[in-house]
Amino acid sequence: MAETVKILLADDHAMFRAGIRALLEGETRFEVVGEASSGDEAVDLVRKLHPDIVVMDLSMPGSNGLEATRRIAALDLDTRVLVLTVHAEEEYLVPVVEAGASGYLTKTSADTDLIEALKIVARGEVYLPPKATRLLLQQYKTAEADDHPGLRDLSSREQEVLALTAEGYSSREIGKKLFISPKTVDTYRSRIMEKLGLTHRSELVRFALKVGLLKGVD
Repeated sequence: MAETVKILLADDHAMFRAGIRALLEGETRFEVVGEASSGDEAVDLVRKLHPDIVVMDLSMPGSNGLEATRRIAALDLDTRVLVLTVHAEEEYLVPVVEAGASGYLTKTSADTDLIEALKIVARGEVYLPPKATRLLLQQYKTAEADDHPGLRDLSSREQEVLALTAEGYSSREIGKKLFISPKTVDTYRSRIMEKLGLTHRSELVRFALKVGLLKGVD
């Protein structure tokens, strides 16, 4: 991860963007490089500024945040999207994850959880609060993991790393659980992505959920 993480704020309320900018001013590793008031503007600024993370609202004029997230993911610029919205997880979580976002956070939790969420997303990992993880598991619980050809290409240890990644654990936390180093966890992730033909870590989460790898998790 770069020493300074470039942030683009995308929200149609200028006062809210100002509040998030003020919140980030005390974090020297984060730099707000631009602001957008619509989904279309967010996509344009991603092309111009190449931020590391877009903090994305969902309800905006023009292309909404969900559509903008899809378009940003398709640019393949290694820009990650953290959705920050008033909408509860039940409403948009699954579409947001499937669109390629690397995290989901409600605005009511921004003051306490935004900084940590940004740090996790900046590491290339996925931020999902426990409630969000449970909702995703419920959504995909009927999938059949054993019948998916992609999983048959993964070793048991690779499946463990994939499952823990989908649960939202960091490389360090996975390493502690499996008694391996964080660097080894990253190596496993890279190998998994190569085998499955994936390019972004958020895709690992979607894959694990869709094939039902976590259907036995509470």
